[in-house]
Amino acid sequence: MLTLYHHGSSVCAAKVRMVLAEKTLEWHGVYIDILKGDQFSPEYMKLNPKAVVPTLVHDGKVVLESTVMGEYLDEVFPEPPLKPSDPIGRAEMRLWTKSVDEHLHPACGEITFAACHRHIIGRLPPNKLAEFLNSTPPISVTASWHARKKEIVREGLKAPGVDATFRLYDRYLQKMDDVLCERHWLAGDEFSLADIGLTPYVNRLDMLGMSEMWTRDRPRLTDWFERVKQRPSFQPSFLDMCPADLTADLKTFGRQSWPEVERLLTAHVGPGGRVEPLTR
Repeated sequence: MLTLYHHGSSVCAAKVRMVLAEKTLEWHGVYIDILKGDQFSPEYMKLNPKAVVPTLVHDGKVVLESTVMGEYLDEVFPEPPLKPSDPIGRAEMRLWTKSVDEHLHPACGEITFAACHRHIIGRLPPNKLAEFLNSTPPISVTASWHARKKEIVREGLKAPGVDATFRLYDRYLQKMDDVLCERHWLAGDEFSLADIGLTPYVNRLDMLGMSEMWTRDRPRLTDWFERVKQRPSFQPSFLDMCPADLTADLKTFGRQSWPEVERLLTAHVGPGGRVEPLTR
C-alpha cells in the first residue's frame, strides 16, 4: 500500500507523483493544504517533522524527501527503470538531483512566495496569517526558511536577495539548455529521475506565466519541456492535481510579477547602487 501526503502545487509532491505515474503504480492520496497550514498539524508533523510535503508511506514505513522517494520507488518497483544503466549516467543524474535539493528547491520557494503565494496567504485573517508564518519549524525548506519566508511575504520581489535568486534560477535554465545540446535527456539518451527532478521547477515558472525565461532564446530547453509535457505522466501529475483556483492565482499573480522579474533578470546594481543593464 502506497500513501502519498501531497499538495496540488507542491513541486516536490509533483515530482513523486510523476515517478508513480511513470511506473503506473496505484497509490492513495492524502491532501495537505499547505496554504492553509495543514502541514503544521501535530498529527502530520509526527510523520514529517519539517512540516513539508510530500510524505510517502509504503506498507507502514515512512519515507521522507522527494529525491529519496524517487530513488526508493525505482529500487522497489524497478520497471520501467528511471535511472541510467551506466554508472556515469547515474552519476550525472544524481548531480542534477543534488543541484535541485541544494539550489533550485530553496530558490523555488522564494520565487513562488515572492511572486504569488504571499498574495494567497495574505487573504487569511491577521491572526491566522501570523499563526501560519510562526508555525514553520526552525529547520524546514532551509535552516533559515522560518525567518526568510516572513521577510519575503512582507516585502515580495523587493525582499533582499530575491533578484539573486531569480538569476540563480536563470543560470540553471541555461545549464539545462547547454547540456541538451549534447543529448536527448538531461542524463543521457533515456528519460530519467534527472528529468523528473527538474520538470517541476520549469513547470512552476510556466504556471506563473514566466515561460519567456526559456522560450525566447533557449530552444533546446523549450523542446525538452514540450517533450516532457507530451508524456502521459505529465498532465495527471501536474496540471490535473492543481486546483483550478490555485492554477488561476499562480497565473494571475505570476503575470503581474513578470515585468519586475524581467527587470531583475536584465539589470544589476552597479557602483553607487545604480541599476545597470545586464546581458545574459
